[in-house]
Amino acid sequence: MSAGAVPVAPSRWRASPARLGRLLLGLWLFGAGDAVLVAGGLGNTPWTVLGEGVAERLDLSIGVATFVVSLLVLLAWIPLRERLGLGTVLNVIVISVAIDVTLALLPDPRALVWRAACVLAGVALIGLGSGFYLTADLGPGPRDGWMTAFHRRTGRPIWLVRLAIEGSVVVAGWLLGGTLGLGTLVFAVLIGAAVDLGLRLTGGLRT
Repeated sequence: MSAGAVPVAPSRWRASPARLGRLLLGLWLFGAGDAVLVAGGLGNTPWTVLGEGVAERLDLSIGVATFVVSLLVLLAWIPLRERLGLGTVLNVIVISVAIDVTLALLPDPRALVWRAACVLAGVALIGLGSGFYLTADLGPGPRDGWMTAFHRRTGRPIWLVRLAIEGSVVVAGWLLGGTLGLGTLVFAVLIGAAVDLGLRLTGGLRT
């Protein structure tokens, strides 16, 4: 690259096998982590509380309900003029499939110690999956794009926008019958550190 040249951002739609592999692995781990939290029965991530609530009302699997919710969120991108990417589209599909496949394979943990272990394992998988998915750099997920678009439109801090969105989502999901509990709180407290560690392990952050 010549001196003073502006670096070209990688395409959100064309991916090398390595980038595509990182994306798919990250999304699958993310969905599997969501499923492990659901199996623990102590509380889901905010968006999965909503997905489970929709599943209860419409007699769907949680994975299918998550797919439906993700599509509705993407429709809200239209007036916000947020840009899609391959990662955005695959996020909707892969996470939804991973949730249902993983739930079908998991046993039903009865002992509290195993249910607590599910919460920690779920957070760890989501953190690691986020590291792979984010470093693939193929476009934001539907929910992340919503958050950044509202931040850009309103000028409010990212943390406040995220809190408002996820707070509204978790209340709506709980009213619909989704599982809100200690696991949800643990996820909220630990997910930032888990994603940070995931990014470090996958090369997204340097110590």
